[in-house]
Amino acid sequence: MTKNEFVKVLAKKTNISQEKAKELLDATLSTIVETLKSGESVLFTGFGSFYVSNRAQRKGRNPQTGDAITIPAFKLPAFKVGAVFKEEINKQEKPASKGKKK
Repeated sequence: MTKNEFVKVLAKKTNISQEKAKELLDATLSTIVETLKSGESVLFTGFGSFYVSNRAQRKGRNPQTGDAITIPAFKLPAFKVGAVFKEEINKQEKPASKGKKK
């Protein structure tokens, strides 16, 4: 699903215009980014949490030349799925019966 498709579904489910739905989605995403940049995490109970993982500096190799290089430390945004979300995704659909058994 693309962002535009998501906006259309969001607009329909909330009974607002697509313009307003796009503004809402953009504001939500930018708020998550700003919060992570400030060093805080974002928790949606039951859905999951967005957080920043700090990766330490490490040694590596250039795959083209084989030379040793130093990979600098960096921050990596991450998402950890919540239990309710995980359960919902993993629910097994009950198979439809194809006919009556006698």
